[in-house]
Amino acid sequence: MTINCKGQLIDLSSPKVMGILNITPDSFYDGGLYKDDSEILNQVENILNEGATFIDVGAYSSRPNADHVSEDEELKRILPIVDLVLKEFPETLLSIDTFRSTVAKQCIEAGACMINDISAGKLDANMLQTIANLHVPYIMMHMRGTPQTMRQQTNYDNLVKDVIYYFSERISAARNLGITDLIIDPGFGFAKTLEQNFELLNKLELFKMIEKPLLVGVSRKSMIYKTLQTTAKNALNGTSVLNTVALQKRASILRVHDVKEAMECVKLVKKLEVRS
Repeated sequence: MTINCKGQLIDLSSPKVMGILNITPDSFYDGGLYKDDSEILNQVENILNEGATFIDVGAYSSRPNADHVSEDEELKRILPIVDLVLKEFPETLLSIDTFRSTVAKQCIEAGACMINDISAGKLDANMLQTIANLHVPYIMMHMRGTPQTMRQQTNYDNLVKDVIYYFSERISAARNLGITDLIIDPGFGFAKTLEQNFELLNKLELFKMIEKPLLVGVSRKSMIYKTLQTTAKNALNGTSVLNTVALQKRASILRVHDVKEAMECVKLVKKLEVRS
């Protein structure tokens, strides 16, 4: 199970970690944390040194009820960061967290290697064709509505069945355009209640039937800190617990704020598998 990132084959049969680099001022956990180029580069260096295979850069906060950001503003935020990171760390495998095809195209042309789309192409009719033209790996996430409306769209006939059907339709649309390197993300916290998030995690192994690498992003999310009656800042231990569960249910990529701890989860779960 491999994906091609700028000519480099990445084997996802062995789980990988994707470090989050948010450059938005309003992300739920680390929004506005990095004030200048030096702080951004220090964080990138930390993420790489701690063992991340990918770094996911986002310039549009997708938290519930996040402010809308224009396409021009998103480009203004993200393109300088892509240039900055790849100038200092040219071997970095940058994933771009965007649902806009123009942003995807310009970031890939600037040297990024992968697109992470919260809408699986549903918020931009040109996205799938753009990905097909660019020949890059594509992460498609399950979501209903937009970050501004998704909290009102949590009614499902059968949650897991509905999400799997969604992916079957989106994968078919992608394959028809010649897109082959696909990764699926169930979208924890996106158009799902707290209980639905746990139902999804509990049945995560059912997504193996899709036969695509599975990305899990639960890092410091409300399903953790609300359950534990704490805050995102204090949700690292809970994140590690759920990352471990995800790995045992065959997650291929963990998308996280805390790379070192996620790498420890990967190492320990691998040790269990060797012994079993």
